[in-house]
Amino acid sequence: MTDVPAHVHEFDWPDRVVIGTVGRPGARTFYLQARTGAQIVSIALEKEQSALLAQKIDEILDRLREVEGNRWSVPTSTPVELVDNAPLETVQEQFRAGTIGIGWDPTTAQVIIEAHPLPADDELDEGFAEDSSAEDSFAEDSEMLRVKMPVGTARSFARRTREVVNAGRPLCTLCGRPIDPEGHTCTFPEF
Repeated sequence: MTDVPAHVHEFDWPDRVVIGTVGRPGARTFYLQARTGAQIVSIALEKEQSALLAQKIDEILDRLREVEGNRWSVPTSTPVELVDNAPLETVQEQFRAGTIGIGWDPTTAQVIIEAHPLPADDELDEGFAEDSSAEDSFAEDSEMLRVKMPVGTARSFARRTREVVNAGRPLCTLCGRPIDPEGHTCTFPEF
């Protein structure tokens, strides 16, 4: 059993939960932001973490739709009334996400996201020891973020996240690498 973090930022039925960015394409910082009333928490994460989060949420929702006798009303697409294209609210980074977990609570029909901070630099080794586990890394957390969102909100969250991830720099049609606003030196392999 792991220790509970000293501070849990918990959003059981958030007014808003989104992924957004700060900065220009090529130098964007991604944030997971949750708000209930005046309480806002923003955590930084990587673009790849954002994309994987959207993918896994959609996978959970799609599997729930296939459950025989499904008692949850899981939408196949984003309900129009839940589309959120507004920018992030004021961002004050709480922490940078290290480990992110996703789950399902059948009692409330909510998708759960739990994010734990990256360990401090002095806790990192030259690599990860083979005997270390994800649970051990949680034990030293001083805080974590837990967001629970209903299925419609989760579907909207995944859609917006994919759009934000895909709104970066355009890709070169020859080499597939991002094209910077300053220009691009193509690394297309010669045959």
